[in-house]
Amino acid sequence: MAPPQTPSPAGEGLVLWLTGHSGSGKSTLAGIVADRLRAKGHRVEVVDGDLIRERLSPDLGFSKADRDENVRRVTVISDLLSRNGVIVLAAMISPYRETRDAGRRDLGERFVEVHVKASIEACARRDPKGLYARVKEGAIDQFTGVSDPYEEPLSPELVLETEQEGKEESAQRILDYVDARVGTGAPTA
Repeated sequence: MAPPQTPSPAGEGLVLWLTGHSGSGKSTLAGIVADRLRAKGHRVEVVDGDLIRERLSPDLGFSKADRDENVRRVTVISDLLSRNGVIVLAAMISPYRETRDAGRRDLGERFVEVHVKASIEACARRDPKGLYARVKEGAIDQFTGVSDPYEEPLSPELVLETEQEGKEESAQRILDYVDARVGTGAPTA
């Protein structure tokens, strides 16, 4: 889907919701894009799923209800930041379409769904955290895409095929989208 033809109002933030399997490249892309947006003078925050689990949601497990609650918490954080002109890169698996759709309803036009798409096989080969190896050993159950579902987005604003395109190309596609929405530089006061 193409970005809107007119930039967002000055000072309005965005929430770039990067969703995909573990190891698909969400955190890597969020870091690259955040650095480049900051270099252009934008206010940016990365809300990484792993950090949120560790710091904000250590009370949650991996049941559907707990995963939904984790996404709800990130939606609230993203809303607060983006209402104040921050571009948020929320990098989290967020496996259920229903909770991502709720985030879209809550955030309105600020919500931009970015499907960071890679097959389970490619993610298992990458396995940056060793999680797929632990799943294979039986040390982890309820693992998204293996023993728990991942519901792909139906109409994301961007689909990044990280098996076919490099991280630089994928990052540039996000940056191009942001430029079309908020302009190429930071808003003026």
